[in-house]
Amino acid sequence: MSGGEVAGILVAVFWAILVSFLAVALARLAQTLKATTRLVADVTDQAVPLLADASATVRSAQTQLDRVDAIASDVQEVTSNASALSSTVASTFGGPLVKVAAFGYGVRRALGGRREDAPAREARRTVIVGRAVSRREKRNARGKRD
Repeated sequence: MSGGEVAGILVAVFWAILVSFLAVALARLAQTLKATTRLVADVTDQAVPLLADASATVRSAQTQLDRVDAIASDVQEVTSNASALSSTVASTFGGPLVKVAAFGYGVRRALGGRREDAPAREARRTVIVGRAVSRREKRNARGKRD
């Protein structure tokens, strides 16, 4: 055998080894692609019903939100009606009731001052913006009340 023939045999052997490695790699790649295809098919089979359920849930939530929106608008309308009714009642009865109360107070004061058997009165109090202030009665020069 000559040097060229030995070199040709070595190249053929290396070529055969390289082709064998490529064949094994391609066989494993084919298995991986088959497994990936099965996995994608399984995910698709499971995802389609999940997407349908999610779509139904979103539709149901939208229906409930529409109902809540209708209820909120009704509550807002009732609130505005109650406010209008309250202001109407206050303006209709508020002024006359204050006048009647003031008249009743005046009559009570007028009649209460004429009673002779009434006990001694305590110091009068005047209400000024939420607080009571006592008025001191006048005292004469000796420190006694008039």
